[in-house]
Formats: sequence, C-alpha cells, structure tokens
Amino acid sequence: MTADPVFFTAQIRAMEQHALKLPKPPRLMEKAGLAAAQVVRDQMLKHHSHPILVLAGPGNNGGDAFVVARYLKEWGNAVTVVFNGDRNRVPVDAKQALQAWLDIGGDICSAVPDGDRNWDVVVDGLFGIGLDQTQRRPIEGEYRDWIETVNRMAAPIVALDIPSGLGSDDGCICGIAIRAAITVTFIGLKPGLFTNFGPECCGTVILCDLDIRLPLLSEPHTWLLNDKLVSTLLPPPRLANSHKGSFGSTAILGGSIGMVGAALLAGRAALHLGTGRVYVGLLTDNAPAVDFAQPELMLRSPAELFTLKSLDCWVIGPGLGQSAQALSWLETAIDGEHSLVLDADALNLIAQHSNLAKKLSRRNTPAILTPHPAEAARLLSTDSTAVQHNRMYAALQLAQQFNSYVVLKGAGSICCLPDGKRYLNTSGNPALGTAGTGDVLAGIIGAFIAQGLNPERAILLAVYLHGAAADRWAQQHHGMLGMVASEVITEARLLLNVWVDSKRKCFKE
Repeated sequence: MTADPVFFTAQIRAMEQHALKLPKPPRLMEKAGLAAAQVVRDQMLKHHSHPILVLAGPGNNGGDAFVVARYLKEWGNAVTVVFNGDRNRVPVDAKQALQAWLDIGGDICSAVPDGDRNWDVVVDGLFGIGLDQTQRRPIEGEYRDWIETVNRMAAPIVALDIPSGLGSDDGCICGIAIRAAITVTFIGLKPGLFTNFGPECCGTVILCDLDIRLPLLSEPHTWLLNDKLVSTLLPPPRLANSHKGSFGSTAILGGSIGMVGAALLAGRAALHLGTGRVYVGLLTDNAPAVDFAQPELMLRSPAELFTLKSLDCWVIGPGLGQSAQALSWLETAIDGEHSLVLDADALNLIAQHSNLAKKLSRRNTPAILTPHPAEAARLLSTDSTAVQHNRMYAALQLAQQFNSYVVLKGAGSICCLPDGKRYLNTSGNPALGTAGTGDVLAGIIGAFIAQGLNPERAILLAVYLHGAAADRWAQQHHGMLGMVASEVITEARLLLNVWVDSKRKCFKE
C-alpha cells in the first residue's frame, strides 16, 4: 500500500540531527522559512504591499518566523514582526535569522499593535514542536494574550510547523492554541496535526519536507489514511458470473429492548455496502419478524443465529445491552472461530468481565474493536480524559492488550493493528456526532470482512468511507447540522460505487 508516513517528535528531531551532521548540512531554518513564505505568497496573497503580521517566539520556531518575514518584506509586502523574547537567549540559528531581519531594515514590536488594523495574513511562529507537552503547562501571560487576539481577527492565520499550543504527538491543546487556516509543517507529518484537536486547529496541512528524506534512519510506524491510500484498498469490480453467495454473509447481534434500531442500522449498512446476505439477531422480547423498511434483512432470534453455518463475520454490540443474556451470547461468539466486529455494549461487557477480555486476547481469528473514547477508557481501566490526552498510545494499548484491530473513534479516528501500525483518518466531520453512526460504521466493517477483505483493508476502507460519506452529505446540504445515521449508509454506498467504477475505468485505460 502507498501511504504518507507520520512521525513523532522524537523521530523528527533525530532526522534533524542526522541532517545537521552531514558533510554539507542543509540550512534547515532558511529552507523552512522560504518554503513557508512561498506558501503565504502563492496561496494567501493576490497583490503586493500586503499588511502581514508575524508572531515570533523565543525558540527556533521564532527563527523560522523571522525568515518568513524577511522574504515577504523583500517581495514587497508590509511586514510587522512581534517579538518580546530575550535576544541574547534565543538559539544560535534563530539569533542569526533575527539579525538578518534587522539587517534589511525590519522592525520589531514587543506586542501586537492595538487598534482595528486589518491584516491580510497572520503568520504564527510562536511555538513549534518543541513546546513542552510532558508537564502540560498551559500557555500563559503575553503569549496567551497574543493568541487570543489573533484568533479573534478576521485575517487567516498560517502556522509554522504546528499551530502554537497544539501538541505535535497527541493533538492536545496546552491551555490555548492558534486556529490556523493553513499549517505549513516541516520535514514530516506529525500525529497531532490530524487527531484530537488537530483537525480543528490546523486547517489545510501542507508538508514541506525540506529535502530531508531519511526513511532508514526513522522508519515510520504511522501513516495517513487519506484518498491516496484508500485508492489501493478498493475491492475489485464484481464479476458477471457471481451470486449472493459470492459476497458473504454478515450476522448482526444486538437490539435489546428499546434499542432495536441500532441493530437494524448496522444490518442495513452491511446490506447496502455489499454483503450478499445479512442476518440480524435481536435480543428484545417480541422482536419484529421483518424490517418493513428493509425487508431484505433476515431477522432471527440469537439462538437461531448461532445455528447458521454460512456466516463470514459477526457484528456484535449495536443495541446489545448488558443483560445476562447479552453476556452469554457475547461469550459464545468470542469462543467461536468467526471474525468479530465488537462495538458499543460488547466492549462495555468485555471491560466488566476479565474472563472475556482474556478469551478475546487469545483468539486466533481476527477481532475488530471500535470504541469511542469512553469505551476505550473502560477497556483500559482509566478515564476518557486520559485516553484523549494520548490517543495514539491508547489505540496502541488496546490493540496489543486485546490482540485485536482497533478503531479509536473521534476527530481523526485512529486505526491500529495488532503489530502496532497506526493510521490516522483524514475524512469525516462533526455531522457524525449523532446517534447510530457508530452502528453504521460497525456494519460497514462487517460487510467488507464478509466480502473477503482482510481486517486491515476492511477497517481502513470502512473508516475512511464512513467519514467521506459524512463529508459529501455536508457538502450537499451546505452544513453539518441534521444528518442522521441512515443517510450515511446511502452516501457511503454511492461513494463506494463511484470509487470502484473509477478504478475499473482506470484499469481499462
């Protein structure tokens, strides 16, 4: 698979140090500043003499900002630089960049200018990936004031490397963070750009690798889940000589009293995304005999479901509840040999019963867990705040502890494989924050497993498709309010057909 690698801060630092030890070390700060200045010029400016505000911090990120300011001024723009650090204590390269700014006649302000001056662009060079995230010390004082001021401005903000205040490894906010329209990130992509608060703070992310390409020094274990990767995951076009048995059978187990809809949503998703046959086992008393809105679904009792021999994948959890009956059926499924997609109350029951957790971790057949942060916290015996503070590590813990494939849902969902490889999803939006969308995702994953995709391909394709369906809906409806889970199914089916057809046409050409 072709994928864009993502690097943690320690890996980026190692690459920087290695580059600086080369016989002819690159001038990284100069390259970074020039690359960012070109992005500002080419994407944000339409004529000369723009008023541009540049915020420079006390470290190397501030040095990058001085280089950006110098180039923009040399290109004819009116640049105001704000810097209030100790000039004698800035790093060597940043001090040289500051002096070069002064040498071309640049001025320095010690605070953001007062008044209602209209800036065309604000450049954020306060804090980069070096901001101390280990102690979670919030940004305070004048830097907090500066960030609050520019966030209120109408001018678009271009962040250098990462928006100031955002954790590069975890996407956490250190008290306050810049809300950028564009983030020009250097050397390699960072996890914090794409998960937790990253999508909210970063805007469009543009990578400038500064010609540092050292994959052998710092082999990635994390990649972006984007359209480029998804194009390699699509199932082949269907053969003319095929039938319903060619596309597998999915079983959905859930639907306790008051929650039948969750199981039906998962079943409808599995059916619309290509499963040949979908059976839904409902736990509720007086369960309906047919889903009149989707009569193609075959409704069964849980006991009847377990007698079926032709099942390829079980989706367990949508509307399952936590009764003794639900626990018993879940344990029976875990003891079996089918591939499992475990969601919602299936995860909560596993968190409550250590014997189930042990059985799950010892299975030889793949299991896929799809927790949101609260469910992940229960599985890890912690709280959701701790999970969100280190989503990357939480996903890894879950995959390793339960020997399973994991989708840690949320902004920038993280897909983690049992071997530790992680993928950061780039699709989706807040429209997905509504009841039933998780049930739909579980059903889509089950559909892909039933049709023969391996678990890695199934979760990556399903997660990206699920988010892309919400993106398309938001585009069609000019906003993110009011989408319901069943609409995700319709949009996902349309998109998948379009993608597969496009792939078929490419092969023909």
